[in-house]
Amino acid sequence: MDKPVKKVIIEFHDNVIPVYCMDDRRGTIDALKEVLERKWKTGRQLVQRFLSHLDSVEIEGSEAILYSKRERGTLALSLY
Repeated sequence: MDKPVKKVIIEFHDNVIPVYCMDDRRGTIDALKEVLERKWKTGRQLVQRFLSHLDSVEIEGSEAILYSKRERGTLALSLY
């Protein structure tokens, strides 16, 4: 039987971002926040632009799939 998808709300640079995941352990959400902050500060310009228009995040295993309001496509980031 499939686990239900959970929705967790995080705040990222004054934006409220929904995060959808099957595993809502606090460590996973904390890891996501750390990766987003690190990429915001040290990521390439394309990644920073993507993050500035972040719409939602879906966590699948150890990867975060990011969806943007303006950019086409998605961006995958490893959490671990």
